[in-house]
Amino acid sequence: MSRKRQKEKADKAPAEDEASKNAGPTPNEKLPAQTFDEYQCSGNVKIDFPGLCSLLKMKNIPTVSAKQPASSTPETEGGGREAEVKRKWSNLRDRLRKQMRLEQITKSGAAAGYRSILKAPKQCLQVELENEDPHSAKNLKVSGWKVNEQIARVLQKMLLSLSKLQSLHRFWQAGLTDRMVISLMNTISLCSNLRAVKLEGNPLPERSYHLLLSEDSVLTHLSLRNNRIGDEDARLIGLALSTTRSANKNLLSLNLAFNSIGDAGATHIAQGLRLNRALLFLSLSNNQIGDSGASHLAAILGEFALTHEEVVERRKMLLERRQSSSLRVDSDQPADQLPSVASSTSLSVSKGDSKGKKKETSKKDEKPAAYKENPKSNKKSSDNKASQSKGGKQGGKEKQLSAQEGESLEKVNPLLDQSVQHRDGDLILPGNRTLTSLNLAGNRITEKSLPLFLTSLEMQGEGGGLRRLCLQRNRFPPECECYVKIKQLMALTDPLEKNNSEQTEEEEQGA
Repeated sequence: MSRKRQKEKADKAPAEDEASKNAGPTPNEKLPAQTFDEYQCSGNVKIDFPGLCSLLKMKNIPTVSAKQPASSTPETEGGGREAEVKRKWSNLRDRLRKQMRLEQITKSGAAAGYRSILKAPKQCLQVELENEDPHSAKNLKVSGWKVNEQIARVLQKMLLSLSKLQSLHRFWQAGLTDRMVISLMNTISLCSNLRAVKLEGNPLPERSYHLLLSEDSVLTHLSLRNNRIGDEDARLIGLALSTTRSANKNLLSLNLAFNSIGDAGATHIAQGLRLNRALLFLSLSNNQIGDSGASHLAAILGEFALTHEEVVERRKMLLERRQSSSLRVDSDQPADQLPSVASSTSLSVSKGDSKGKKKETSKKDEKPAAYKENPKSNKKSSDNKASQSKGGKQGGKEKQLSAQEGESLEKVNPLLDQSVQHRDGDLILPGNRTLTSLNLAGNRITEKSLPLFLTSLEMQGEGGGLRRLCLQRNRFPPECECYVKIKQLMALTDPLEKNNSEQTEEEEQGA
């Protein structure tokens, strides 16, 4: 009997070993030792974050809180609008409660009560998931606790494995250093979908904020509120927005509220907006901007004359485009048609130098093109058109390339805008018509600069431009005549918004 049992155990052992191999390691089973660099992230933050922290031998590892999307019910599916309204009211109620709580703390003034009510925040990395899949992290949030060098290393290694990550929702008072921000920016450029960053309450000793707005930055939304950004920082940010040779082409919204930007800083940012044609939303609320800085911001909204530096740069760019067009004509011309190269090249050069010659050559080319019965005539006309990159099927590809190049150059730099006008010896460029929202609430603007805003807004007309201008809580009465006209003009450009929408939006966004 005992021999039979021993035989059964012997037969059963290989089967159990095979099953254990297929099942993988158990929770209590120790994984093979590996280093931080060898660790392969799975994309699950709740597993990767503590695992990487352990490999760095961290003692106090922050917890991870993953928030899954609310499950849809028949009520919410049928009344999506109603559910959204309830959510907004719930958020507003929570904010009011927090505000009342802070007011109670301020009024009491008791240090002991302050410490008891506002305890040190728990170190917790908050993760918002796109769906129930733990690998679908959409947003990461660090709020109120310090990120040291080790945690920064862990986050940078994890970011590359989070394919669904869209934003670092809020790094608020996280104690980030310039070195961390630079490393973070390099990592963000490698992430496929990460486009929004909120770095708030993080004053940087070496003031590296402008690196987040560099020309090759992929960010589309950036919030730098409450970072003690001053005029020198604003100068660097303005240079990052645009110069005569470069410009940020991806950033759509920039929030610089609750900083220390004065007139000089506002002037630098206005300079950066002269040739920037990407930014849609800009908030400079609750800074220290007066009439001098406000007047420069108002000036770039309307027509303005190019500076000497901009005029020189425009001539250089036009010459480069003309030369590249001539080189393309020479390289694309067939060998058996070399005799016509000289004339076609001269035509392409004279096209940029004289409008009269351009009209004459175009008439000569159009005349033989009308005789479709003669194929030789058609061939000659198409060759001539190809050399000018305007018309003809054989010149279609060149025409398309030339048009694409010209369009891309104009997008990169508005100095090549066809609407540039010559007036009284100056080159006049239409103002920035891309910026749609400008928030200057809570500054030091008086009635003196309001007419400048009104003039620029009237100059923009219906051809696009600013749709929302927030000027409340400045140093002029709300019943000021010029301010009333500005509000009426804004109501016409955006008729769906009420007159008090500015204040409502500002309270919701905290901008």
